[in-house]
Amino acid sequence: MSTAALPTGAPAGLTHGRAVWLMATAALMWSIAGVVTRHLEQARSFEITFWRSFFMLLSLCVMLPLLRGRTAFAPLLRGGVPLWLSGVCWSVMFTAFMVGITLMPVANVLVTMAAGPLLTALVARVFIGHRIAPRTWGAIAMAGVGIVWMYGSEVANLSPVGLAVALCIPVAAAVNWTVVQSGQRQGQSVDLVPAVFVGAALSSLATLPWALPFVASARDIGLLALLGLVQLAIPCVLVVYCGRVLKAPEIALLGLLEVIFGILLAWVGAGERPAPAVLMGGTLVIAALVFNELLAWKEQGT
Repeated sequence: MSTAALPTGAPAGLTHGRAVWLMATAALMWSIAGVVTRHLEQARSFEITFWRSFFMLLSLCVMLPLLRGRTAFAPLLRGGVPLWLSGVCWSVMFTAFMVGITLMPVANVLVTMAAGPLLTALVARVFIGHRIAPRTWGAIAMAGVGIVWMYGSEVANLSPVGLAVALCIPVAAAVNWTVVQSGQRQGQSVDLVPAVFVGAALSSLATLPWALPFVASARDIGLLALLGLVQLAIPCVLVVYCGRVLKAPEIALLGLLEVIFGILLAWVGAGERPAPAVLMGGTLVIAALVFNELLAWKEQGT
């Protein structure tokens, strides 16, 4: 999740230690999507995506006014083009993630998604001239080797459509961050929560025609409502508050817990054991990200 647009100014009572625990909790909440999806009875693909995005939208409709008062939705009117472009990117990420885990193992999708920060560096370099530090070039190369390792021995057994869909997640994340940074340079700050709200709305609208006719059972609807609230809406709000205390590298590092938690939950809770190539390739990707963010943290003087 992009942290570029997080607000500044620590809220009263939120210490650094509490923020770390809240961010870890948010990562755990994000990670439940795979295992919950594996326990659905009848809902499939686009219907899963529709209901999750729809319930996230409903959750934010309730939560935002409670947290921000009557002006909760004002940023939607004054956010400008960057906010709406960011919303489109979020909608792609929401949709591609859920469709991806219905077509491929959860571990493959999570590791592919984890490469987003490094792909972001490349996209930002090309489109807005963002400088890439030598450490990040090294991390990009290492993560690339990890991705090739992960998919190299499995590509014949994986859905090419699933692979393409999974790759849409880090690409959309990279475009999203670049749009946010470009908007900030032009004096148009993008508020994370309204952009996510737009993304949920667009994802719901885009997948509705493909989700019909609905076949989800009542149990499926309950599980997907859980995902909309617990796996998306609540962590979104938590990250906004954590971003007022934690630095970007800290959030990026703690966010990687989603990959670890997600793979373990799918393994233990749904019997989806990751292939050795996925574990080895994923280890390289995670190590590259940790290496890059730890050095960034050190450079910021922490």
